[in-house]
Amino acid sequence: MLWSITKIVVFIALVAVAAIGAGYLLELDGGVRIVMAGQELNLTPMMAVVALLVLVVGIWVFLKLASLLVAILRFINGDETAISRYFDRNREQKGYKALSEGMMALASGEGDLAMSKASRAERFLRRPELTNLITAQAAEMSGDRRKAEEVYKRLLRNEQTRFVGVRGILKQKLADGDTETALKLAETAFALKPKHAEIQDTLLTLQARSEDWAGARRTLSAKLKHGTLPRDVHKRRDAVLALSEARDILDEGKTIEAREAAIEANRLSPDLVPAAVLAARGYIEKGSNRYAARVVKKAWDARPHPDLAAVFAEIEPDETPEARLKRFAKLLKSHPDDRETKLLEAELQIAAEDFPAARRALGDLADTDPDARALTIMAAVERGEGASDAVVKGWLARALSAPRGPQWVCDNCHHIHAEWVPACDNCQSFDTLSWTTPPAASVSSSTGVEMLPLIVGSIEDQTGEMDDDDVDVDEVADDVADAEIVEVDEAKVAKA
Repeated sequence: MLWSITKIVVFIALVAVAAIGAGYLLELDGGVRIVMAGQELNLTPMMAVVALLVLVVGIWVFLKLASLLVAILRFINGDETAISRYFDRNREQKGYKALSEGMMALASGEGDLAMSKASRAERFLRRPELTNLITAQAAEMSGDRRKAEEVYKRLLRNEQTRFVGVRGILKQKLADGDTETALKLAETAFALKPKHAEIQDTLLTLQARSEDWAGARRTLSAKLKHGTLPRDVHKRRDAVLALSEARDILDEGKTIEAREAAIEANRLSPDLVPAAVLAARGYIEKGSNRYAARVVKKAWDARPHPDLAAVFAEIEPDETPEARLKRFAKLLKSHPDDRETKLLEAELQIAAEDFPAARRALGDLADTDPDARALTIMAAVERGEGASDAVVKGWLARALSAPRGPQWVCDNCHHIHAEWVPACDNCQSFDTLSWTTPPAASVSSSTGVEMLPLIVGSIEDQTGEMDDDDVDVDEVADDVADAEIVEVDEAKVAKA
């Protein structure tokens, strides 16, 4: 609207200037005297200006006619396309001008104008491979998805523009959430241009979403081959895909194949915790406890994790707490200052009923870096040392409202997962889960009952029969669960 008003104002201003100039010329004295070949011609200022304009137009027409005459002479001399080239040259100039104006309109966000210019360019150029793309993008910008899809389908008919058409329809299907059709289109686009990085990433994401792990591994190999993925990242992600493939095989009941696939995933990336856990359990099933321990130890050296400690305990499930503490010493020596190592040692000492040693192992974590697990361990230590009910319940109450500690968190959207998965459940990003402490606002609430890992077991089982004056842990756990239910209900009411 503003641009239209501006054009009207400019037009009126130009007409006013022309009128004033014409009036000035009419009132001007004198004139122009032309003498040529004994002929004299006197012109008023107004007539001189008109004559000059006529002369300019005449010269332009003369040049055009001269060019046409040259084209006719070339045609007479045997150049059969001379005349057609003459007219085509003019059409091309108009067409390319309209094409450039359409591209500028598209870049500036004027979808309707871009479609109009693209249509004009097509009339002059008859080059659909150039104009259809602008038309499709302009239609999408204007919200006319039907028109855009129609143009993309026209692009499929030309070998040169087929990839562009497939990619355009692929984006529309992704926007509609039709992942099944999008996967087929991505495979077609990948077959047309296997080096295209965007198509590689799209196909890999869709294959991971549809759990086509074998196809995803082939796509990942193509990314490495064409140089769009560093070798170390490829090795890590290939391990993730191999692990996902192993878990699928395990769900199907193919134990031997699952075990071999898990071992392969662990070989590709020894520091991938889920792969190490699955491989270790595969070795345990085979009776190769030594290899299982080696797998866990190597992964623990890369980074301690409670799942590694749990599977390390499964190697010797019937050992005494003292024997377990001795066997775990090889893990505790690695990363002695790590938080997970301190928590693990404290839990092992609780299982062995050495509560002062558990307190020493825990150190000041309950004060400097408190989370639900550390505070619950502290409650168990206080209970084992004979503290009062109020002290134990105080620690458990703090554990209820404390952060839950490290969890599997998506690096892309910060969504929290109960267990590791190859692709984020929220944003579908591939290989973005990290074992880390989520932001405070994103920490999910749990029941507060299952705090100690399975390697410790129930506190009642470790400490024997309780006296009447001791704290009933089951009762306290019920209190904790009830308190959290009330807390959740209050949060819902507040939100409403």
